[in-house]
Amino acid sequence: MIPVETLISLLKQDPVRLQALDCVSKLNLPDCYLAAGFVRNLVWDYLHDKTEPTPLNDIDVIYFDREELDPDQYKIYEAELSRLMPELNWQVRNQAIMHLRNGDQPYLNSVDAMGYWPEKETAVAVRQLANGSFECVSAFGFESLFDLKLSHNLKRDREV
Repeated sequence: MIPVETLISLLKQDPVRLQALDCVSKLNLPDCYLAAGFVRNLVWDYLHDKTEPTPLNDIDVIYFDREELDPDQYKIYEAELSRLMPELNWQVRNQAIMHLRNGDQPYLNSVDAMGYWPEKETAVAVRQLANGSFECVSAFGFESLFDLKLSHNLKRDREV
């Protein structure tokens, strides 16, 4: 199986991740994905033959909305997701404004924003589409993620 097919197969076997994807899809946010450890840990747990999933510190939800004027809007989305799945620690961020905090040029979309993340294997994301299927994206491809590599993104200082 190719990496994206494997990833989707793993998602379909994980009830918590499926529920999280469904909850996020209900927000109807533009260019919205669950990213970072949500995807990476799933793949690496599988590749390490773990029987119990690695706990997630948080659930990273990224979206891209240039029209959103309130920089605190993410708090409303986090509250709604916490209402739907209170057992998870939700972290929602509009990537259209994250370049300001990070000192980067403006990002073009969510995938472009992930292209500035410190570790290439964390710059992976998935979303549930309206028809119930899944879309997986990555700023750097999926090969190194499935090769259990940890690669520094040269757009960030190694100290980060």
